[in-house]
Amino acid sequence: MNIITLTINPALDKSATINHLVPEQKLKCHAIEFQAGGGGVNISRVLHTLGVKNNCMFTYGGDTGKTLKGLLEAEHLECTPISVAAWTRENLAVVDAKTELQYRFGMPGKGLSPTEIETLKSTINQSVTEDTIFVMSGSIPDAMAADFYIQLRDSLTAKNVKIIIDTSGEALKASLKKPVFLMKPNQGELAQLAGKDFLTKPEQEDFAMQLIHNQQAEYVVVSLGARGAFLASADGIYYQNTPSVKVKSTIGAGDSMVAGLIYAIAQGLPSKAILKWGVICGVATTMTGGTNLASKENIQKVIDLLED
Repeated sequence: MNIITLTINPALDKSATINHLVPEQKLKCHAIEFQAGGGGVNISRVLHTLGVKNNCMFTYGGDTGKTLKGLLEAEHLECTPISVAAWTRENLAVVDAKTELQYRFGMPGKGLSPTEIETLKSTINQSVTEDTIFVMSGSIPDAMAADFYIQLRDSLTAKNVKIIIDTSGEALKASLKKPVFLMKPNQGELAQLAGKDFLTKPEQEDFAMQLIHNQQAEYVVVSLGARGAFLASADGIYYQNTPSVKVKSTIGAGDSMVAGLIYAIAQGLPSKAILKWGVICGVATTMTGGTNLASKENIQKVIDLLED
C-alpha cells in the first residue's frame, strides 16, 4: 500500500532542560536535543519505527530546513523534500527539572508562494497513485487559506485515495467541506465541529456517528487525553482506555496515534484493533522525554500493559 504523509508547516523541534524557571535571569540549558517535527513528519517517523514503508513529503527552507531534512535522512526515511523560500520554523520545549513541568513555545510558519503551491500540487500528483493513503497533517500557516487541505484534495488526479486529515482550528472546520477517510479531533475540537463549546459523552458519540452516517468520514477517532480515545465507524462506537504510565512529554502523541491507526488500517485490521493500535503508539510517545517519539521498546511495553 502506498502511504504518503504531507507536512506543509514542519518545524525543527528543539528541547532542553533547565534547573528551575526563574524570570529575568540567564538560565543554563542542558540535555539539548534536535528533532524533525510537524504533524506528517512525526507520523512518518513513527510508521518507520513500526516498519511501515511510507513517503514523508514536506517543505523546507533556509538553514533550519536543511537541518530538518538532514535529520530525516539520518533516520533513513523515504522523503520527498520540497524546497521553499521561507525558513523552516523552530519550536522549543523546555522542562523545569525542579517542578518537572514542560513549557512549549510554538513558532508560526510563513506560508507558501503561489509558485510554490503549484510545485507542491504537481509533486503530490506525481506521487499519489491509486489506492494511496494520503495524510495531510499539522497546522496550516496563518498566511494561507484555512481550506488549503481541501484545495489540495480537489487537485488530486488519482482516484480511490484514502484521505486522512489531522489538523485543528479553522482548518479542521474546513475539512468538513468534503468527505475524508479518517479524521482525528480531540474532545474540544469535536465540540467545535458541532458548533458547541462542550459535548457530553452521549453527544460526542451521537455527533461522531452523525459524521459517519452523513458520509463525511469513514472513521472518526476522538482522543480523550489520559482517558484514551473512542472510534466511530459504520461498525459503531469503540472505546480504548490508556494504561497507567509515567508521562514525560505529550509532544507528538497525537501524531503518533495517527501513525498507529494507519499501521492497523494498512494491516486490514477491524475497527477495535485500529483504535487499540492508535492508543498504543500515542501512549508510547508520552513515555519518552522532550520531543522524542514512540520507540519500539515503549510500544512493546504498552502492548504488554494492555494485555495484562
